[in-house]
Amino acid sequence: MTSANASSRTGTMEPLLLPASDGTLTPYRLRPRSEAFNAELTGKPATRSVYAAAHVVANPFVDPTDRGTANEIDWNATMAFRRHLMSLGLGVADAMDTAQRGGGLDWTLAKTLIQRSGAEARAMGGNLVCGALTDQLAPGQIWPLEQLVDAYLEQATWIRECGGVPVLMASRHLAAAAASVADYERVYDDVLRQVDGPVFMHWLGEAFDPSLRGYWGTTDLDAAADTFLAIIGRHSAKVAGVKISLLDEQREVDIRRRLPEGVLMHTGDDFNYVPLIAGDGPDGHDHSHALLGVFDALAVPARAALARLDDGDIGGFAAILEPTVPLARHLFTAPTSAYKTGVVFLAWLNGHQDHFRMVAGAELQRSVLHLTRVLTLADEAGALADPDLAHARMRSFLATVGIES
Repeated sequence: MTSANASSRTGTMEPLLLPASDGTLTPYRLRPRSEAFNAELTGKPATRSVYAAAHVVANPFVDPTDRGTANEIDWNATMAFRRHLMSLGLGVADAMDTAQRGGGLDWTLAKTLIQRSGAEARAMGGNLVCGALTDQLAPGQIWPLEQLVDAYLEQATWIRECGGVPVLMASRHLAAAAASVADYERVYDDVLRQVDGPVFMHWLGEAFDPSLRGYWGTTDLDAAADTFLAIIGRHSAKVAGVKISLLDEQREVDIRRRLPEGVLMHTGDDFNYVPLIAGDGPDGHDHSHALLGVFDALAVPARAALARLDDGDIGGFAAILEPTVPLARHLFTAPTSAYKTGVVFLAWLNGHQDHFRMVAGAELQRSVLHLTRVLTLADEAGALADPDLAHARMRSFLATVGIES
């Protein structure tokens, strides 16, 4: 659909009646499609290493007795979405929290996901990183540190065999078992000594997972950063990149400036990604790369903005992405762990799946009012691929709660 057609068709549609918290309904008309969706977006970004953390598409017909089995995933739609991201030149970060890892996606399902995504990446020449955890071990008990090392290595080996790069994610088991900073150092040192490089290191903050409070052995984030950087420094030959998900722009910049040569900072800050990726040096050389859950929902605008950055047009990069920040901040509002619901809602509005259902029923983690705001902010951000489709799907969604436009 051309931009002109999008404009004329959108302009003739009846307005949506959107609910407010006081029970009133307000007419709302969607804007024409953003020009970003008309651009030729091929090839990988030249100046930044960029990964979109991808969600999984649930099988809407799964029987409750099949929860947690391969039947719970619509594998065709899940892989089609990864091909979409790779076709834009974006790398895929898989089997991480955006894919509901630890919230419906266990290690058994993650293994299949990693294997299938690895095959897609090989076929398309795409970049793939995947989360390595310790979640093959049963929850709710304290595991010996050496078993946590073995669990990390088992998952990292599988990821490598499937063609991906392991991302050593923060382990809930380690957070429960570690009694000191030395315990964290022991586990990570042992893993990094034995793992085949390269790997990414991931620091996931408690906003995303409250059980990770005090990770690295302390709630003092300055001291935690010292431990994190010391481990990376001892193994910099194997650590290709780090992902920081603390939603703290200045702290990320401070850590970025202390990384060893050749270790790339990949921002996981879904609030402050625009200035972090643009950089703060005179020519934008002091910058973060990206591994972002919000780029699942913003893949096309993000790729269009990165093309501007590749041309040295930092202003053009910001002009495309700055309008997306209110949407990102809304998606990741507390409880931050529920952000995946809004991401999948947008994937449905944008035609990447045929329904709004999620693994483990996570579509219920956000309210109707929250999701209504997702629609309007996505519209304002130029993040709706087809406003006519989004209009029709939003109308059907509202009808399920008794609102007829």
